[in-house]
Amino acid sequence: MKRISEYKKLFSVEKDIDLKQLKSTYRNLVKEWHPDKFQAGHEKAMEAELMSRQIIDGYHFLVSIAPETKAANLDEYNNTINSPIIDWQHKGLVLEMSFLDGNTYEFFGVNKALYIKLCQADKLNRFAKRNIFNTYTYRKIKKSEVEA
Repeated sequence: MKRISEYKKLFSVEKDIDLKQLKSTYRNLVKEWHPDKFQAGHEKAMEAELMSRQIIDGYHFLVSIAPETKAANLDEYNNTINSPIIDWQHKGLVLEMSFLDGNTYEFFGVNKALYIKLCQADKLNRFAKRNIFNTYTYRKIKKSEVEA
């Protein structure tokens, strides 16, 4: 959740993420903080390098959790959550789940108590469908591998 709020603050996003507005803000920030704008010895050269990386990472992150992106990928998401969960791990408030179809998703804001209940659940997919999949903000982090 901290990561989401930091990136929203960087891009001046208050509530819902609008992709058109986000892209415009992204372009302006990249122009302002592009590393080539500063000489190699300039004091802001290193800061510009770090900011440009943060801007790029933030843009891709916010696009991945935007409502428009989720709507476009909803069918694939529904197919994935209906396949068995093969691995899961919890770090801070982020739950990472890998599915049998090869996709991996992050769910943000999942507390430790809910994670413990998930680990103790008899039917993992059933518990996750009722308590995690449609409740928490998520994003796809790994795509399934294509078979040749």
